[in-house]
Amino acid sequence: MIITISGKAGSGKSTVAKEVAKKLKLKHYSIGDLMRQIAKQKNISLIELSKLAEKDSSIDIELDKKNIELREEDNFVIDGRLTAYFSPYAELKVFLDCKDKVRAERIFNEKRKDEKSQHIDGSIEKVKQREQSERKRYKKIYNVDYYDKKLYDLIIDTTNLSVSKVVEKIIKSVK
Repeated sequence: MIITISGKAGSGKSTVAKEVAKKLKLKHYSIGDLMRQIAKQKNISLIELSKLAEKDSSIDIELDKKNIELREEDNFVIDGRLTAYFSPYAELKVFLDCKDKVRAERIFNEKRKDEKSQHIDGSIEKVKQREQSERKRYKKIYNVDYYDKKLYDLIIDTTNLSVSKVVEKIIKSVK
């Protein structure tokens, strides 16, 4: 069984994916974690990495290669923007949506130093900059928009839902 979880930054992708994987006793992979590792190795922020990736497609290709390599595996949950695109054979493809203010608050309250701002408004702006950069790159490289709801089997607005409620909806859809 393969489950992909995509969505907007701060919608809960990684948190939900980890919990779904734990409950279903599956492995978990996170493309966002891999992107954070690359940014850290280059000693730059995620926004700076996104801007760099607009000029240097090797960054996205490196990230996307991980998605493609996973085609050799089975029984995992993966979260990332393009996971549904790279895993068209997945049993369940989920998109998590969420209102901008709530997403920014979540990121602001987490321990992601490279994505934080002094104020909540700055967090909203950083999130939107990163998403615009990603959408532009993915359209250019793959001609895909991860916001396209046709890519997904299940769309969940996490704005007013707890992590456990989102996980419950996903597991219910699996069964």
